[in-house]
Amino acid sequence: MNKLAAVGGVSTGDLKLLAPEITVFVGLLLIMIVPNLGNGTFRIPGTSIRLPWFLGGTRYKFVSSPRLPGLLAVLTMAVALFQVVAYLINSNGLDGDVVSSDSGIEIFKINMFSRIFEAIFFAALLLAAIASLDRLPIGPHKSDDIDVLFNNRRQADFYILMLTSALGMSVVALAQDMFVLFVGLELASFSTYVLVAFHKETRAGSEGGAKYFIVGSVASAVGLYGLSMLYLWAGSLQFEVLAVKWAEDGGSALSMMALGFVLVGFAFKISAVPFHFAAPDAYSGANSPVAGVLATASKAMGMLGLMRVLLIVTIPEASGGSAIWIGLLGVLAAITMTWGNIAALGSENPKRMLAYSSVAHAGYMLAALTAIGAWNWGLAEDAEGAMDVIVAALLFHMFVLVFFKLGAFLVLGVLEMEGGASRLSSLAGLGKREPLLAVGMFLFMISLAGVPPMAGFLSKLLVIMGIVEVATGTGSLSSIGDAHWVWWLALLMVLNSAISMFYYLRIGVVMYFHEPEEGREGPLASGKSIRVAIALCAIGTVAFGLVGGELVEICRDAAQSLR
Repeated sequence: MNKLAAVGGVSTGDLKLLAPEITVFVGLLLIMIVPNLGNGTFRIPGTSIRLPWFLGGTRYKFVSSPRLPGLLAVLTMAVALFQVVAYLINSNGLDGDVVSSDSGIEIFKINMFSRIFEAIFFAALLLAAIASLDRLPIGPHKSDDIDVLFNNRRQADFYILMLTSALGMSVVALAQDMFVLFVGLELASFSTYVLVAFHKETRAGSEGGAKYFIVGSVASAVGLYGLSMLYLWAGSLQFEVLAVKWAEDGGSALSMMALGFVLVGFAFKISAVPFHFAAPDAYSGANSPVAGVLATASKAMGMLGLMRVLLIVTIPEASGGSAIWIGLLGVLAAITMTWGNIAALGSENPKRMLAYSSVAHAGYMLAALTAIGAWNWGLAEDAEGAMDVIVAALLFHMFVLVFFKLGAFLVLGVLEMEGGASRLSSLAGLGKREPLLAVGMFLFMISLAGVPPMAGFLSKLLVIMGIVEVATGTGSLSSIGDAHWVWWLALLMVLNSAISMFYYLRIGVVMYFHEPEEGREGPLASGKSIRVAIALCAIGTVAFGLVGGELVEICRDAAQSLR
């Protein structure tokens, strides 16, 4: 591992390693400054001399386009994503590099594991930015007139919040200190709180944003209280220090209470039961690109926090046992995936249905995390290899989820342009009205259900196989009773995937076999940029299902860099 320059005297090497984060920061500044360029001047105090200030006044024509903030945001996210992908492809080591303070405290760690999460964040935000490029409606409109649909300053605010969220997520991905991770988490969270309620003209948006903010703030406060207890217990919030201290005295009452409080904060981010009750209202109230970001990037951010705490700090060192937290986590995983699917079955609102589907997927991720906690059970010949398999499967699942989950929300976003998508019947007849959109939506649905050869099938299969490998090892068991109990989670994943088929395929039935609602018979609004984003999501859904081997290998290297 290479320890690079200290914060306060940043070297060229640090700047190169932090290139994606610097790109996002520069893009954020550009969106703040460029749309406000104008012929403004200021007067020198005590004189009548006025000098050009270039800010304020009458804006220059070339910066007054309402599409400019969106174009800057798309360019920024595209460049940052390219830099991250280049690192993942060209990286020749698993240790990574560390950026430390002058006192030697590790602040950031740049390796395959952190970069794969940044790829997830940037991909989701890039697709959402593209989808929002043409339209940021002030309310439901059928007009294609750009001046009716949005104004420049509203666009700028929207994309400032989006890039701020990206910056916060990057900090979470790189953080090597619990406090730094918390700062990044809150930076991203406060931005998403505002984004959820950005369309404050609608009652659903205001209500969803208020609930999401209140519940999220309470969860953050509980998590912060847990951090204070961890610091009181260990005297440091560095992951390495906490791991050493946990190996010595991880079973104390103070440490367990602190861990519980910290996990509450992360459980809210991934919408785990019973911390999910704000998610359906937030998803249904937010515009569709933002809802897609919540279901993918924000969820991955919370899962990253859980993995940092549970796998780096609290993973057991003793052989022949399991992590102390896996019992509770296993129960939480089972309840979360089952409740999410059952709730989705009874939903008549497509966005709420997808919200509950996201709860179910959180349960699948928690099941994988539970199995990782049992990696040293002793049945697998290569326990650490089995751990890598599950971590790689979990990373792959979170990455491909960006495409088919976000894509589904974007299809609903096109429907919102003509007056809303709050009823399942709004999808009726979509196969006749918009055949390509209907095909895309159907691909997303069957991928969410785990039907081959879609990416969702491969990701679920890898997770299930990883859990089974940890539970049964080589498979040379005299009876199933000799296996670790986590194999039940794999079985429950299969059963829940079967349940999910009913409401995912229900959408297909409505699109192809129901007649459109009265007044919604014709083609939908053009929305060229959102259609481009949907097409990219559909390509990713199919491509990573058919030829996802290279991505799986990258995820495997990222998993190894975690150890």
